[in-house]
Amino acid sequence: MAISILLVDDSKFVRKGIAKELPDILRGRELIFSEACNGNEALELLYVNSYDIVFLDLTMPEKTGYQVLEALKDKGIKANIIVLTADVQPESERIVRSLGAAGYMEKQRPLNRDALMKVLQEMNLL
Repeated sequence: MAISILLVDDSKFVRKGIAKELPDILRGRELIFSEACNGNEALELLYVNSYDIVFLDLTMPEKTGYQVLEALKDKGIKANIIVLTADVQPESERIVRSLGAAGYMEKQRPLNRDALMKVLQEMNLL
């Protein structure tokens, strides 16, 4: 069964980095990637499609990750959202989790593979 993944980040390099790592981490599974480079694009996709995993940046143009999470919560849309951000303050994590995020990890270059695997395991996606 294929795993559908939405990558939401204004950085093409971050989106490509995650897309490069996931096939090795989720071995043997067919992965279907969709991408959005801002919060508005993300919401357009999330309103009409269901994804197994959503990687969501907090700081983006047009709508922030916080605003995306609020909009999804308001509409009752639940998703396995992993917030990937450079803003790793305890208050940020508390807020995004209260808005429905299932995972939270620091955005690093290169992508921290071990942290990604840990978050996926915590969400029972590995």
